[in-house]
Amino acid sequence: MNSKIINSILCATLVALFSCGGSSTETSRDTPTSGNIKVSVDESFQPVIESQVNTFESIYKYADLDEAYKPEKAVIEDLLNDSVRVAVISRELTAEEKEVFDKRKIIPRSTKIAIDAVALIVNNSNPDSLLTLDQVKQIFNSQLTNWKQLNQESGLDGDITIVFDNSNSSTARYIRDSLTTGQKLPQNSFASDSHTALIDYVSENKNAIGIIGVNWISDVDDSTVVGFRKRVKVVGISSDPNPVTTESYYQPYQAYISQEVYPLRRFLYIISTEGRSGLGTGFASFVAGDQGQRIMLKSGLVPATMPVRVIGLRND
Repeated sequence: MNSKIINSILCATLVALFSCGGSSTETSRDTPTSGNIKVSVDESFQPVIESQVNTFESIYKYADLDEAYKPEKAVIEDLLNDSVRVAVISRELTAEEKEVFDKRKIIPRSTKIAIDAVALIVNNSNPDSLLTLDQVKQIFNSQLTNWKQLNQESGLDGDITIVFDNSNSSTARYIRDSLTTGQKLPQNSFASDSHTALIDYVSENKNAIGIIGVNWISDVDDSTVVGFRKRVKVVGISSDPNPVTTESYYQPYQAYISQEVYPLRRFLYIISTEGRSGLGTGFASFVAGDQGQRIMLKSGLVPATMPVRVIGLRND
């Protein structure tokens, strides 16, 4: 073949490759176990997803996940704006969000990876660490605004301050959807700058009640988590409006989440818009597989694809 013809073919090929844009080049390079992709993650799940990413990358040396931890609203925007192909959030896409991808001829794939819970935390000096679900709803609907209204004999008398991690977070959205029937968050609430700032505030203010993802306070092998747990109380919640004993109250432990007796539960998903089996698909498969599910178990979440053993102890 004439050398001029060969050069012309090579030039045309290079032009075609480089005119496809960055995202196409990225897609052509990654495989389920290698390459580089961006992942947008709901910051409520930063501890457990960091563990998943670190383990995945240690096993697959040529895989590089560039994860960014953001409020849920920003994560959804990243997906819709095509800034990322993979996201980790605590809900599935809405019909309106799916329409955006339908117009692009993209079918998002959703993989359920865990059952999570929203935990309520109070100051260590607060004697009211057991609440009924009805009382929790009344707090978030501004019907209970002072701790004395909950328990006149407790000695705690002060306006309740509700603390969220972020007004656009998944925990704030969960409270609006599940406890306030879609109403605005109460006036006696505010958003802290981070989960650490949230825990700091609750530990320093006796009238505060904080809302946080359970994986921030569940991994007893994590020294940071152990430190958090020493500074605040985790609230036990009863679905029974008139509980007779303290045994009717449940904290967000794995067994109680799995048995569905702890009421503030939600699911965790990996959403992928990859058109083929790329690195995002490989990561989702890993998290949903045996190793990834064991990491979920260790982090205090309930694995979505493997059973949780519940062992009952009794004194004979």
